[in-house]
Amino acid sequence: MKPLLAILIVLGVGFVGWRLFDYYGKVEAGKAAQNAEPEKINPDRLPGLPYQLDQKLREAQAAGPVAFKAFIDGLRRYPDVKDPRLAWIELDYVLMISPIDPMEAKKLFAQIKKRTPPDSPIISRIRALEKTYE
Repeated sequence: MKPLLAILIVLGVGFVGWRLFDYYGKVEAGKAAQNAEPEKINPDRLPGLPYQLDQKLREAQAAGPVAFKAFIDGLRRYPDVKDPRLAWIELDYVLMISPIDPMEAKKLFAQIKKRTPPDSPIISRIRALEKTYE
């Protein structure tokens, strides 16, 4: 009876040790993922905006927040314009208006974050801006 009890205790300690080691590995992997530098994304290569609208986008951005907002509202009428490029453009607008109207910027950021799936190519940018706009 004593040898059986000793074997069960050794197996139990080994199992608990193995589970702790596995948990520690998962925690370290999560920390590494959080501390990883966000990947560099070229917004011009994101799908969701026809190439014909690129020049108009640049002009609207240069014209200021009011013209940029009007351009974004106009983009929503086009069926070819969609996320992730639309979300990227809207995040540019959020950054543009945050000194002027921080409440509107937070509201728009929340909408963008809500509709962006976790596997989106722009999720790293959203995570980088989360602390500022929440």
